[in-house]
Amino acid sequence: MGFEIVTDSSCNLLEDMIDDFGLHILPLTFMIDGEQYQSYLKGERTDLKQFYTMMREGKVITTSLPNLADSEKLFRNLLEEGQDILYLGFSSGLSGTYEAIDLLLKDLKNEFPERTIRSVETLAASGGQGLLVYYAVQKKREGMDIDGVAEWVKDNRLRLAHWFTVDDLMFLFRGGRVSKTSAWAGTMLNIKPVMHVDDEGHLIPMEKVRGRKKSLNALVDHMRKSAVEPISEQVVFITHGDCIEDAEYVAGKVREEFGVGEVHINYVDPVIGAHSGPGTLALFFLADRR
Repeated sequence: MGFEIVTDSSCNLLEDMIDDFGLHILPLTFMIDGEQYQSYLKGERTDLKQFYTMMREGKVITTSLPNLADSEKLFRNLLEEGQDILYLGFSSGLSGTYEAIDLLLKDLKNEFPERTIRSVETLAASGGQGLLVYYAVQKKREGMDIDGVAEWVKDNRLRLAHWFTVDDLMFLFRGGRVSKTSAWAGTMLNIKPVMHVDDEGHLIPMEKVRGRKKSLNALVDHMRKSAVEPISEQVVFITHGDCIEDAEYVAGKVREEFGVGEVHINYVDPVIGAHSGPGTLALFFLADRR
């Protein structure tokens, strides 16, 4: 039998890609006013515009890991069907998801010694995680076996560049990413942070610029400095927190300046968006370094 690729909903892949790739998605959960929701349900499209509207209106949103009982059921079904499993997980620098699922898989290895079960932490988030999963699927389709795909992800995860900016620093303050003083001062001065995900999988502020347009251009500037050549042949992912015009602006710059033909745009999912806020814009590509 072959192997199945499993990831979690923080990968922010388009629904059509998930279906085409035959992926299995573990949905993280979020809560609004005490009511729990799953961030991904196969065949159902969450109204993310409404989600971000609620954030703008001040709704308090909390997040948690995938349901472990549901996750175990999915894995058991695959193993009982004779499938091997490659799990590609959300960065442990941002969530406890990978550690919890990795522990679950270790237990299942003891029950299914005849099956190959591999788990790899992507050290990535949002479209960065999604882009690594995208490449893993391509390697599988090329005939690479489960161990080869797992090692490819390990060898290339620190070449998956994540560049982010946000429109409202107060959401980063609520998530503990910046101090209240920095958030208020930045808001008053129209300062926009430019951030990336470092080699340990943490979200790190890198620079500050004044004004939204400069922050969007800064993402493209970082791509110019570090993207792997030939840039025109790359697949680029962009995710956004209900700011499609800004996403299209960055996509246009990437196409115009680098000749990239394949750019995919999707929303930042609710679990990540709950911490980064409306107006988040992120650019992902392969680079010589993060």
